[in-house]
Amino acid sequence: MTTPTSVSNRDLLIRSLLDDYLAMYAGRDPRLIERFSDNFSGYTGGGDFLVKDLRAWQDITRQDFAQVPNPIRMEMLDMHLQDVSADVVVATALFHIHLPMSDHVLASEVVRLVLMFRLEGEVWKIVHSSFSIPYPMVQDGEVYPLKSLREKNQVLEALVEERTHALHESEALYRLLIEDTRDVLWKADGHLFITYISPADERLRGFKACEVVGHHVLELFTPAGAEHVKEVLRVNRQARAEGKSSPFVSFEAPHRCKDGRELWGEVISRAEVDTSGNVVGYHGITREITQRKLLEEQVRQLAFFDPLTQLANRRLLDDRLAQALAASKRSARLCALMFLDLDNFKPLNDLHGHAVGDLLLMEVGSRLQACVRQMDTVARFGGDEFVVLLGELSTDPDQSAQQACAVAEKVRERLAEPYALLAVQEDGTTQEVVHRCTASIGLVLFSGKNALPSEVVEAADAAMYQAKEVGRNRVFFGSAIPSVEQGV
Repeated sequence: MTTPTSVSNRDLLIRSLLDDYLAMYAGRDPRLIERFSDNFSGYTGGGDFLVKDLRAWQDITRQDFAQVPNPIRMEMLDMHLQDVSADVVVATALFHIHLPMSDHVLASEVVRLVLMFRLEGEVWKIVHSSFSIPYPMVQDGEVYPLKSLREKNQVLEALVEERTHALHESEALYRLLIEDTRDVLWKADGHLFITYISPADERLRGFKACEVVGHHVLELFTPAGAEHVKEVLRVNRQARAEGKSSPFVSFEAPHRCKDGRELWGEVISRAEVDTSGNVVGYHGITREITQRKLLEEQVRQLAFFDPLTQLANRRLLDDRLAQALAASKRSARLCALMFLDLDNFKPLNDLHGHAVGDLLLMEVGSRLQACVRQMDTVARFGGDEFVVLLGELSTDPDQSAQQACAVAEKVRERLAEPYALLAVQEDGTTQEVVHRCTASIGLVLFSGKNALPSEVVEAADAAMYQAKEVGRNRVFFGSAIPSVEQGV
């Protein structure tokens, strides 16, 4: 029993629910037992006690259909439709029952049926039923017993009042929880258009609910966040097609705010599916994790980057070198590693102090990055030693050697240019310090066939010492690791 697409006319909604029930009951349709709520209660026409167990009511319905297996006719006399709350409606109907037998006395009696429907998720379920048949000759144990209509009405009205009060309290508690929580609760239809969003979103991102409802969920995110969400959806659709999907999907993505800010949110969502397994909607919770992401980035910076130059540190270099070896093994492309040591760094520290020396190291890091591609890695190895990793060169050793030598020579020339450093004096003034500093560079080629990261670094380091021995401000090309034929 699905929710009608339009609920603007509540009388039509209640009437459709009642008509649906009567059609199935008159047709003796066994699927009727699926329409009752797990939290069902009801009075039967042949019993004077309240049935509170769903299975017992289903058995009574089966007994009813077994006693009168052929369709019956129900002659409507009057009806009353009551809209109790957004999620609860009541339908009362008075009618004659015409059983498939001649001259049956029941046809002259008025039957009163009261049905209480409650919206559970997106489906209306029957939570209470009262079937009253004032027929004095019905024997105990049959479906249609003699009952006092007035007594039943009083009991039912009290029950309706009690349940309506409980529902109102539940709704008030639900609104309190939704409005006070800092997490954002939301719902979307099967096409990912927002159908509900809690007030927390306005406090978090600044958008009123009317500015969000009816818009696509991707509008919640920054462009980068939207691309990530698209990939999450693609992976989830593929997993669902393969029967491997999880009920819940969790991901982190940057969200956009009305004032232009960006914040990070952790999204936990669940798809809503119909009986055929088709996705008809989504619902979920979004929790802000901006501070956590900032802390994670700080930890990442401390773990993988040099705090002075912001270049990769030795740990990150090891990881990038391992990746380069693996990529080289797959593609057969050679890579190169440069090991650099500054030739005239200590005198600067001795004359002007470590603060000025730090300025020089930062400038060296900036110049190195300007000499290489974005895919390459520049790392501070320690002190005044730097390493440059060049990946994805040619598959030909001669061409790879020429490419690497060209970059190394470019680096050597750039680092040999004068450095203008602003030194802060004790009185707070600044003084420009001009310093000349060259670099000795060791260079090796390597492939991913048999080389180990430690072997590559050691070979480049040894080549750097060779550059110092032959006069400094030099590029010394060491042996390839492992041995690769090359024309240099």
